Amino acid sequence: MKIVKTVDEVRVIVKEWKKEGLTVGLVPTMGFLHAGHKSLIDEARKNNDVVIVSIFVNPTQFGPGEDYESYPRDEERDFKLCEEAGVDAVFTPDPEEFYQNHKTYVTIEDLKDNLCGKTRPIHFRGVLTVLTKLFNIFRPTRAYFGRKDAQQFLIVKKAVKDLNFGIEIVPCPIKREDDGLAISSRNVYLSDEERKAAPVLHRALEKGKAAIKKGMKAEDLIKIIEDEINGQSSLGNSSAVIILRNLSVKVVFRL
Repeated sequence: MKIVKTVDEVRVIVKEWKKEGLTVGLVPTMGFLHAGHKSLIDEARKNNDVVIVSIFVNPTQFGPGEDYESYPRDEERDFKLCEEAGVDAVFTPDPEEFYQNHKTYVTIEDLKDNLCGKTRPIHFRGVLTVLTKLFNIFRPTRAYFGRKDAQQFLIVKKAVKDLNFGIEIVPCPIKREDDGLAISSRNVYLSDEERKAAPVLHRALEKGKAAIKKGMKAEDLIKIIEDEINGQSSLGNSSAVIILRNLSVKVVFRL
């Protein structure tokens, strides 16, 4: 497995792959890899001749006061996971190498203005900018994204279509812990009490989903979800209930 730090070097590698007629699978990540990332790599490995993983904590998608500096990092563990999963190359540039005197951004209208984008207004601009650069550098055949970040997946898919990248965007299933919590690098931020309480959100949404399948009206779903959350004593009437009240239930389950 090759570990590459510069854009010029990785372009040489990809150029050689393309000369050989090989298909290229890209798994873009911010590192601190876990079983969810591993599942993306496994899917890419099944469907492509070569697989490249990018590991880059992208500063342009973090707003003021967010966790860019404290975002979890473990490069040695990441490299080990990639090598064991059969990755051909890992691209892990420094921010100064990747952006230099950066003045150009890529954005999208409408899809970025609700859900996560409503409270993180520059987030998806940063996501699309870093992915545009990665797509231009690698020219992959396919790129792999988890459905956990549902809004991100829809935004990336739309941008790739609108900008004619000619890349297949492959959605992959959410990987969860045994208790239903979606696996995420940021789960390390949770206190013991928060970690114990967090799976109630998944259980509540699953109950709502089941109710929709039975034909329940959308306006009745909030109570079902609230009742499930309120049954978790460590959450009680927490911000989780407020968040779910403010979401469009139709949108949540459509995603």
